[in-house]
Amino acid sequence: MKPTDFATLLSRYFTRYLPNECGSSPQTIDSYRNAFIFYLEYMESVRGIKPENLSVKDYSRESILGFLTWLEEERGNSTATRNYRLAAMKGFVHYLKYEFPDYMEEYQRILGIPLKKAEQKEISYMKTEGVELLVNQIDVNATNGLRDYVMVLILYTTGVRVSELVNIKVRDISLTEPYTIRIHGKGNKGRYVPLMKTAVPHIKRYLSYMHYDSETKYEEYLFKNHMNAQFTRQGINYVLKKYGSKAREISKELIPEDLTAHKMRHTTAMELLTSGVDLVYIRDLLGHSSVTTTEIYARTDAKMKRKAIEAASKEILPQEEAVWDSDSNLKEWLKTFNRR
Repeated sequence: MKPTDFATLLSRYFTRYLPNECGSSPQTIDSYRNAFIFYLEYMESVRGIKPENLSVKDYSRESILGFLTWLEEERGNSTATRNYRLAAMKGFVHYLKYEFPDYMEEYQRILGIPLKKAEQKEISYMKTEGVELLVNQIDVNATNGLRDYVMVLILYTTGVRVSELVNIKVRDISLTEPYTIRIHGKGNKGRYVPLMKTAVPHIKRYLSYMHYDSETKYEEYLFKNHMNAQFTRQGINYVLKKYGSKAREISKELIPEDLTAHKMRHTTAMELLTSGVDLVYIRDLLGHSSVTTTEIYARTDAKMKRKAIEAASKEILPQEEAVWDSDSNLKEWLKTFNRR
């Protein structure tokens, strides 16, 4: 069967354009690929068009809007996930504009689809006592215990993303002062993150245990799963949930039920903020492209302070009856205000 124009262009988009011309990271390509897998599923199951019959003319504003609704209503995707899938759809349009400009008007209609505004959720993170409780559940003498301990230690002390953690290689660790880890961030942006001196002995012990202290091992991934393969995002979160469940048996208040690597990142940021570290330094440590992104932690901290002040004021200030509750004349004046 001869491939359709859509199949040919989508294949070139993923195998040539994204990795070679855009320099997109493997994580970005995988994410975009997943978006199109769902799109093909939607087109077949809802619109009755099989992937092998799909053409560029079917790639329309209406089909994408229907796809976005399907993601939210049928698959239960969040607004943020819906917006990220839309970004993948638009990315392909930017490629089509130059490679297949036959439907330029429709491309413009697709690019005009707005992002959906998501409700800003309050950041969930752990306090210092929660982190201590979590770490205490790890038996460093058990199988993979030392690996898990160092993994959690690096997550907490550096605030790296889970995608950055799994891509750390042995050569990225520098255990001569100043101690650092080279992080391969989003968009192939690298940065050096300082290591705490107290973490260095544990990392050295782990490297020795894994026989990573040899030059022949420098290209190995720092953390490997039970199959001796590179860890995945799901694997890291599974490890955290395992110890999180043990810690919650002791104190549910200190450990969030949905503990993930991203919550560890939030925890690091809030610890730095409450310790008085400047937002610019937190931005650089976390690898944010703009300090605006980092400001969300400052806003969260301000909310905490305001809640604490309001709670304290309730105990200090005597309760006062509102004037309008007892003043019937004032009530009558308010009722007639708009009529005057």
